[in-house]
Amino acid sequence: MKPTLFIIIIVLLLTTLGCGITVNNPRVETGATQTLELDETLPSTAGVSEVTIEMAAGTLNIEPSADDKLSGRVDYNVPSWNPTIKRDSGSLTLSQGHDRNIGNITGNDIINDWDLTLGNQVVLDLTINAGAYKGRLDLSGLRLKRLEINDGASDGDVKFNVPNPEVMEKLVYRTGASKVNLYGLANANFTEMSFDSGAGDYLLDFSGTLNMDASVDINSGVSSLTIIIPDGMHALIYNSGAITNVSPVGTWTVSNNRYEAAGDGPTLTINIDMAIGNLKLVHR
Repeated sequence: MKPTLFIIIIVLLLTTLGCGITVNNPRVETGATQTLELDETLPSTAGVSEVTIEMAAGTLNIEPSADDKLSGRVDYNVPSWNPTIKRDSGSLTLSQGHDRNIGNITGNDIINDWDLTLGNQVVLDLTINAGAYKGRLDLSGLRLKRLEINDGASDGDVKFNVPNPEVMEKLVYRTGASKVNLYGLANANFTEMSFDSGAGDYLLDFSGTLNMDASVDINSGVSSLTIIIPDGMHALIYNSGAITNVSPVGTWTVSNNRYEAAGDGPTLTINIDMAIGNLKLVHR
């Protein structure tokens, strides 16, 4: 059977099955709005502070600050989502309990707004676990040794506007059916990155300063994915998945499923395993 025909059959089958599926959105009970004020000094053992942020569904905004603290506030009106703080000599966890597979939630005027700042005076091993959220994570200038983000159906931006002063050993992003934009990824200063997603709309912008060779593994389902490589950066992109709808924009050297953007200095190598959808490669 031809690959194109096989894909059409799969899509039609999924559409047919979908007509008979009833989605029961989880329901939560709300109450009076409560506020948790935060002003926590980040612990550090062996020079690294392990920080974990776990939230249910809502809004999440994080900005950098010129101190050594996790600060801000959480406004919520779901009593069962009462945030707790747990800490020891080397770690701090702000947790609400979470299920990153949470999608739409029914209820009366749910409020769950997180506005946080993270200090750039401490080396961080940062993990963010969230359900369905909308927000903006500005991690510019944070001293990140490791970063892991796991979320459900999110609509968010992650930004690295200035370089990470530390070498990031690993950057991990896992998401469900989402709309996610990652900006300034070269400034994250990672050596390895993995991006795993379901259906959705994704932008990975590798603008910034690439200080060393770096590798990226991308696994995505039925999605629209745009990758931006800035002018002057040497990049090799390998399409190892089933997708054939690839649109290169700008100047590329193409050989079979290999796309190369000419440039000097370190090399960014990206391996893409994508099922069906749209893959746009932009060199500018």
